[in-house]
Amino acid sequence: MEPVRAFIAIELPVPVKSALAGLQDYIKQRERAPVKWVDPESIHLTLKFLGNIDAESIPRLSGAISEAAREITPFRLEIGKPGGFPNLRAPRVLWVGLRCNTNSLTVLQKSIESALVPLGFPQEKKGFSPHLTFGRVRDKATANDRQRLGEIAASSEVGSPLSFTVDSFNLMRSILTREGPLYTRLHTVTLQSG
Repeated sequence: MEPVRAFIAIELPVPVKSALAGLQDYIKQRERAPVKWVDPESIHLTLKFLGNIDAESIPRLSGAISEAAREITPFRLEIGKPGGFPNLRAPRVLWVGLRCNTNSLTVLQKSIESALVPLGFPQEKKGFSPHLTFGRVRDKATANDRQRLGEIAASSEVGSPLSFTVDSFNLMRSILTREGPLYTRLHTVTLQSG
């Protein structure tokens, strides 16, 4: 059986996707640098990238992440300011940060990490940095292109304060195509209210 490229993620509501599309349009109008823009419909918050997994392992993974979230109740995330990796002076990736008024997001992510270790998925060495990637600067971009993109992103806003409730997350499948990745849900975990 063919391996499944998988990850665990929080999907975004329509108003957040629309705001991110607006941010992309704002930057595109001000800078023509070579950027591969992420389709707003595909933007999500990755909690854990799993890579290629066996389809037979999906039930075990689903059970493990459901158990990991058993004590987590729904929580709110707020969209922050745009940023860039490694920095906004020479970005390779453009993203928007996320803030949580509680530590629920961090607890959820760490709980998922811990639950997957016995299934052969090592814990990430670098810390969790919640963000929504909305563009990847192409290799052919010049240093000036990158600097201008970073300046425009730094001075941008996603819009009025925007937040949303996280009441579920998903085990997702990713199929890479020339037009971009196609995502399908393999399993949904619903967070239980108090």
